[in-house]
Amino acid sequence: MTNKLEEFFVTVKKDTFYLTTPIYYPSGKFHIGTAYTTVASDAIVRYKRLRGFDVRFLTGMDEHGQKIEEKAREAGKAPQEYVDEMAEAAKKVWSVMDITYDDFIRTTETRHKEGVEKIFQTFLDNGDIYKGEYEGWYCTPCESFYTEAQLVDGNCPDCGRPVHKVKEESYFFNMKKYAGRLLEYYENNPEFIEPESRKNEMINNFIKPGLEDLSVSRTSFDWGIPVPGDPKHVIYVWVDALSNYITSLGYGSDDDSLFNKYWPADVHVVGKDIVRFHTIYWPIFLMALDLPLPKKIFAHGFIMMKDGKMSKSKGNVVYPEMLVERYGLDATRYFLLRELPFGSDGVFSPESFVERTNFDLANDLGNLLNRTVSMINKYFDGTIPQVEGYQTEFDETLQTVAKQTVSKYEEHMEKMQFSIVLSEVWTLISRTNKYIDETQPWVLAKDEASKGQLASVMAHLAESLRMTAVMLQPFLPNAPKQMIEQLGLTSDQLAWETLEKFGNIPAGTKVTGKGTPIFPRLEVEPEVAYIRDQMRGGASVPVEEEKVEEVVEVPDVPEITIDDFMKVDLRAATVIACEPVPKTTKLLKLQVDLGYEQRQVVSGIAEHYQPDDLVGKRVVVVANLKPVKLRGELSQGMILAGQKDGYLTLTEVDEKLPNGAQIK
Repeated sequence: MTNKLEEFFVTVKKDTFYLTTPIYYPSGKFHIGTAYTTVASDAIVRYKRLRGFDVRFLTGMDEHGQKIEEKAREAGKAPQEYVDEMAEAAKKVWSVMDITYDDFIRTTETRHKEGVEKIFQTFLDNGDIYKGEYEGWYCTPCESFYTEAQLVDGNCPDCGRPVHKVKEESYFFNMKKYAGRLLEYYENNPEFIEPESRKNEMINNFIKPGLEDLSVSRTSFDWGIPVPGDPKHVIYVWVDALSNYITSLGYGSDDDSLFNKYWPADVHVVGKDIVRFHTIYWPIFLMALDLPLPKKIFAHGFIMMKDGKMSKSKGNVVYPEMLVERYGLDATRYFLLRELPFGSDGVFSPESFVERTNFDLANDLGNLLNRTVSMINKYFDGTIPQVEGYQTEFDETLQTVAKQTVSKYEEHMEKMQFSIVLSEVWTLISRTNKYIDETQPWVLAKDEASKGQLASVMAHLAESLRMTAVMLQPFLPNAPKQMIEQLGLTSDQLAWETLEKFGNIPAGTKVTGKGTPIFPRLEVEPEVAYIRDQMRGGASVPVEEEKVEEVVEVPDVPEITIDDFMKVDLRAATVIACEPVPKTTKLLKLQVDLGYEQRQVVSGIAEHYQPDDLVGKRVVVVANLKPVKLRGELSQGMILAGQKDGYLTLTEVDEKLPNGAQIK
């Protein structure tokens, strides 16, 4: 009987989950934007491991191409020596960020080169590739060709830098052959590309106007994989780079067991700047190879600075190692995944980084842990009491919020909405802090008759913190372990299955914490100044040089009294859905959650926001505005926004303010 059971469990196969990041181009030191992609990917694979999946997590480097050849020459090194050094630097960054990748693929590795040669030969044998001559505009930094019509003011449409005219013999891939099949795949697999706005962009900007055949070889440089049988050509970047997702699994080799186990990929995580290559070229290559397509391609936005994109010349580049060294890994990862909505652009500022660390981590979470451990030490000699049922009128509500948090967490995590997931966890943390204020354990401790209620409060606080620690594991590698340790629990209490019920702490558990903060509070002004200094490369700039005097004209508007203002009912709300109003170019139809009800608001902001970018945003709604119909759609209110010189941004509210809260 035992042998049969053992045989059964051995043959049980875990569900697999294969996730990839882009393979990064090593033309410079990796900044926080590169870390953002990788940390987000790491969060989802940590979650999948917690849920019992057999995970394969791939990252790596794209090491061929003209730009690398030029960078190596500038550094006085051979290309291989240059990329070897850059690969070690990349691995060091991922070690600092505690990235749990299973494989680091490099396109200069033999396993990759042999796989690419076989893939290219398959394309040749099947008649998907032909030789011709290319003449057009080429952007070296982006390694991309563009037609005259695609240029913006004569420059690269992606990076804005100058392009140069190229004329050379080239092999071309027949993209037109697969265009119809690709559109059909989009139609039948609506979740293939997320956010959906990226898919619409690909269809309208590239596929419907007519796909150009793709140049897939170059002769003007030789740092690359030679074309089989024609070594004066090297295989151009996108066949070379994109193939890593399957060559890393052994596709085309003598051992393709990993490929058979993990392909198709569950998700390719990419930046929005390389969506076209992953959602058009890569699926077509796979169709030509007669291979399954990945299940999902998720394109996230950029980390922007207040003055635009990160740039050394602007002195606004942030490197992740600096943040980790000074503020810790957890604070750095938390900011990236909490502050920046995954899928949309987000803004980094030193002020917001310090505020998130202080308010969310030090105040909300760290202080809750310290208070709980201290009270258990004070009132129960360091032993967490075991309590069944509800002993106070607030116990049931806390348990309900905890269970709802787990459910919402799982729902949004599957959609890779990390900011919303963390917002849900902080709802539980905030509710637990409020529970302390409601139950007032310091008052209960004065009355022996309230001993049972006091015990219930301590048990509920400890269990809420334990459940919080379990859910924070994909995001914060260190804090959950520290929380469990201070509560006197063991690592098995961090298993995801323990979230199925409220109340898993064993009776008699002794806390070990002594009130040591896991997130010390930061001094705002010195730390903001420190981050700014590091962004400039450590070269201090006098404060006076940063000040920009702006003359603001005071508009001539009629004054109102406080009584007039008090008539306006402003409420905090969350956008839960958004779509364009048909047959309009400026109107969006938003569904907003006001806490006490859901409403529809029509707003003329379509020129400034994509619908997917708005979902999850916390906005301010004028709730007592008389409903009107705009283009046949009912609008029950107005959302507040500011506009100047053609730039518009919504007025947003902090997550701590619940939906429906009145703004005064």
